[in-house]
Amino acid sequence: MRFDNQTYKKILLKGDYVSEGDLKKAEEFAKKNNSSVIDYLFSQSLLNKDLLGQAIAEFLEVDYSDLNSNMPTHDRLIKIPEETAKKFRLILFAEDKKSSIVTTDDPKKEGLAEAVKAIFPKQKIVITFSLPEDIDTALTGYRKTLETRFSKIIKESQRVAPEIIDEILSDAASYKASDVHFEPQPKEVVVRFRVDGVLQEAGRIAKEYYENILNRIKVQSRLRIDQHLAAQDGSMRFKKDNLIFDLRTSVVPTVEGEKVVLRVLAAYVKGFSLVDLGLGEKHQAVLKSAAKKPFGMILVVGPTGSGKTTTLYAILKLLNNSSVNVTTIEDPVEYKVLGINQIQVNQETGLTFAKGLRSIVRQDPDVILVGEIRDTETAEIAVNAALTGHLLLSTFHSNDAATAIPRLLDMNAEPFLLASTLEVIIAQRLVRKICEHCRISAPVSLKDLPIDKKIASQFFNKEKITLYRGKGCSVCGDTGYNGRTAIFEFIQITPEMQDLILHSPSTKQIWQLAKSQGAVSLFEDGMEKVKNGITTIEELLRVAEETT
Repeated sequence: MRFDNQTYKKILLKGDYVSEGDLKKAEEFAKKNNSSVIDYLFSQSLLNKDLLGQAIAEFLEVDYSDLNSNMPTHDRLIKIPEETAKKFRLILFAEDKKSSIVTTDDPKKEGLAEAVKAIFPKQKIVITFSLPEDIDTALTGYRKTLETRFSKIIKESQRVAPEIIDEILSDAASYKASDVHFEPQPKEVVVRFRVDGVLQEAGRIAKEYYENILNRIKVQSRLRIDQHLAAQDGSMRFKKDNLIFDLRTSVVPTVEGEKVVLRVLAAYVKGFSLVDLGLGEKHQAVLKSAAKKPFGMILVVGPTGSGKTTTLYAILKLLNNSSVNVTTIEDPVEYKVLGINQIQVNQETGLTFAKGLRSIVRQDPDVILVGEIRDTETAEIAVNAALTGHLLLSTFHSNDAATAIPRLLDMNAEPFLLASTLEVIIAQRLVRKICEHCRISAPVSLKDLPIDKKIASQFFNKEKITLYRGKGCSVCGDTGYNGRTAIFEFIQITPEMQDLILHSPSTKQIWQLAKSQGAVSLFEDGMEKVKNGITTIEELLRVAEETT
């Protein structure tokens, strides 16, 4: 069940979830930006998912069932036949000997009550409301393998390519995949999804059908279908039912044929706050303090795919309001945010980071986001922009926070300018989170931990300790992990650090001073998340070295 802006207004006012003043601002913003009032309310942290679900349920005069934190097991799910579940978008939420609680995103749908009664004839039936996206996630438990669906499409359909692409991209959305790979092999094409940073095979397509699939992707991405020997980049939009998202297309020739990678671009970051990113209270305070300053530079460093852009946008969310001019230049623009001026780098027209940044400075900005500092020219302009009254946010490729300073100095940034403009450097990595739906405790001995015993003893003060892991369930695809969080390393530019930068220090000297002032390494931050049951030691070791 979907609502228009006027209905959302009635829903939220009826339960006094949002003030009339905030709703008026949301309506004005929605009209101006052709969006939903909900997008605005989420972006300003005036509403969250659970409150929205509760408000809609009250409006519909039913109870709210939070599927997000209480996803049904596969055994419970299949007690409702697949055909009925998909027709009425119906999930068995809970049951006992006398009653069954079912949930749907359309509790008033005609024929629903009769259909449920037919399945549970001897029990008391309670019909509740759940959010559509949570219903979508639960319904993935019925999905058959891609190969099974491919076989059915090939057997029944004359339009194989579009239907196969639809199935693949629908699955990618269901599993929250960030990338979809089509990898040609001698006799077939392997389809793989990157989920929570890890590639996993999703299905295989007979090679005889791949050419039509490839051509359709090329046409939708506005690429040349007669070019097979050169790399091509483009973009496309996927639409099916209520599902809409943008994809960045990359096609490269391999010895077995053309390989395609589709990067799924997030449409919004309305749910992200500093807490959601995995920042502790101390780090949040540091970041908020730096973000409130009228000028200076905040750098986020790490390898590709470590969540740097997401962190920058969470900071922008703190700063984005009607009294501030926020302008970004990115390659590509992955998050589209209301109220922010976003510029896409275009090499063909000569719009590079450096040239774009020069133009932005003349646009009277208060806050500037540069997608990445890649070269000496961009570094020089960025430092000068931060020095002349702008708050500048950017990313930088560096293995850790301390290495960023020597690397910027190597790019000919003047030490005295860098010392004057840098506010904080954040290094980060992404780790998979233990699935909340199947997390169990796992008692272990200190000597059995897969890390150095001396290092382990600094984090645990007894021989027997309790850690956590995911047992594996339908929600996490039996991996034991679901979703990701970040581990962080912060270096604040204190007066002592400014003095050190003036002498062109080494990475070791910078880290020794930062450590003496209370900085913790990526590994140390990750171990706190291991102890709190957020991730596992094995997952931490995948992305961070053992250090103290």
